Amino acid sequence: MSTYVWAPMATSMPTSSSSSQLPVRRNSRTCCFMNARNQARIPMPPINPKDPFLSKLASVAATSPETLLNRPVNSETPPYLDIFESPKLMATPAQVERSVSYNEHRPRRPPPDLPSLLLHGRIVYIGMPLVPAVTELVVAELMYLQWMDPKEPIYIYINSTGTTRDDGETVGMETEGFAIYDAMMQLKNEIHTVAVGAAIGQACLLLAAGTKSKRFMMPHSKAMIQQPRVPSSGLMPASDVLIRAQEVIINRDTLVKLLAKHTGNSEERVANVMKRPYYMDSTKAKEFGVVDKILWRGQEKVMADVAPPEEWDKGAGIKVVDGF
Repeated sequence: MSTYVWAPMATSMPTSSSSSQLPVRRNSRTCCFMNARNQARIPMPPINPKDPFLSKLASVAATSPETLLNRPVNSETPPYLDIFESPKLMATPAQVERSVSYNEHRPRRPPPDLPSLLLHGRIVYIGMPLVPAVTELVVAELMYLQWMDPKEPIYIYINSTGTTRDDGETVGMETEGFAIYDAMMQLKNEIHTVAVGAAIGQACLLLAAGTKSKRFMMPHSKAMIQQPRVPSSGLMPASDVLIRAQEVIINRDTLVKLLAKHTGNSEERVANVMKRPYYMDSTKAKEFGVVDKILWRGQEKVMADVAPPEEWDKGAGIKVVDGF
């Protein structure tokens, strides 16, 4: 991610009222930079302002951006997921009383441009339903990251309801998901997919289409596969409705074949579970073959630090009788 530094223009300070006729000296490099910056207007990609991942990322970037920019090079954990802190025990009442007001923790400066920050970490974030604008942006980012470095992995973070909304209404054609899938298959890079919220329908296919052993899921994320839905037919004639229904069936069969290929299940099993919406938590998604690893962060350490039952009994003064 390019970082721009605003440099003050070198101008001659006026010494009298007649100095307005004197020529003003400007730094040519600064002028060229201003012209180039005004000409290159990058459109803002569609971002859900209520997305919990982006909200957390913006908060961390506003308080300490160096923690995001200076990330470790060889890390097994996908980038920027360390912003989710390890679980901690509740503070004692004395600590709560000594705490300062909430204003102390508010960011004192605006966060950097989040899309550029994500691209700096080689992250393609899908945080909205798969509508044409989202598909166009995702495919362009994938091509750009491959052009930047065809050997470094690309991380796709998914929090999407696919081509439908959360209430089930169709908002995009199934080809939107297939377009991103085909772009992923054409890349030379490794594709690390991470579910950070919901991966529903076509988004679940993108999650499962990552590189084997590089498909991750946050502990409380959800995955769901379902049959494609027929969009509203409106006042279409009966013959056109039949044609559209046949196209939906073709898309369903294609989705079944791709899910069976990437999850390791048979097409019959995938078709059977897709007859109705099939929800999966992180454990169930791992068993089904959608992901390879659940990103438990800190939970193992908390459980390891917990004393065994024998220590609890000893501390409570309970004696364990043999045979019970």
